[in-house]
Amino acid sequence: MKVFVTGATGFVGTAVVKELLAHGHQVLGLARSEESVNNLIAAGAEAHRGDLNDFESLKSGAIAADAVIHLGFVHDFTRFEEMCTLDGKVIETIGEALLGTDKSFLITSGTALFSKDGITTEKDLSANNPHPRIATENAADTIAAKGVKVAVVRLSPSVHGKGDLIGFVPTSIHIAKAKRKAAIINGGNNFWPAVHRLDAAKLYRLALEKPFISGTRYHAVAEQGIPFKDIATFIAQKLQIPVVSLTDGEAAEHFGWFAHFAKLSNLTSSEATKATLGWNPQHPTLMEDLQNDVYSFEIK
Repeated sequence: MKVFVTGATGFVGTAVVKELLAHGHQVLGLARSEESVNNLIAAGAEAHRGDLNDFESLKSGAIAADAVIHLGFVHDFTRFEEMCTLDGKVIETIGEALLGTDKSFLITSGTALFSKDGITTEKDLSANNPHPRIATENAADTIAAKGVKVAVVRLSPSVHGKGDLIGFVPTSIHIAKAKRKAAIINGGNNFWPAVHRLDAAKLYRLALEKPFISGTRYHAVAEQGIPFKDIATFIAQKLQIPVVSLTDGEAAEHFGWFAHFAKLSNLTSSEATKATLGWNPQHPTLMEDLQNDVYSFEIK
């Protein structure tokens, strides 16, 4: 099939494009720069000029394809709520273009919507959730109610692997370098789910190829929860700096905008996803990527 992919040149998007092409699909990738156009063409995909603020380009891309994977998101955490609202509008715009068709629409959300005691499963829905990113899943449900074939892939908070420059792990390393200490919050007994980006890419492909059930939530989770203190301790050892435990108030000053994520506790299951799609993560774990020097600890 021909798949329109937003975020096609991003960290996860490039892996998804490669996975789709390797399994006989065509890719039409959204590109907002000449560099992105060239990268898509070099990968064997077709480029579609536009961006997430250009709703006409989103509509025409969806119309030109047999299915849509929405991976694009503006990672401006200084305007996070605004960017979440934009994501909802993007989804509704693409959904309008798919009305009356049988095209499948895969939307990207995150398991981090659910920070709670206990394990989050695919059955957990986001009604009345105050998290700003809820705009994504609300928009998905809105267009599904209109008859569009929609499923949601919830990515782990840490999608790791070679090329990860702005995710949770590199951000944690950057803050530890700058502050000369690796911090945990209230003992660091909170958990981050994780998935390798190549395993996540396979999940997206399988979700398109398997019988499509509208409204389904899939969890791109290879590890249901890694203690944050384990990650911080490894970073501290690599940088030869101390690990310190902070209170919530101290964490706000230390981490800034990242404090919310540093204290996120999000144990998450993907058992239903694995059973439905036959998805079996095979790539390195997060700690293996850390140990194998996938991430830079060089102090410049």
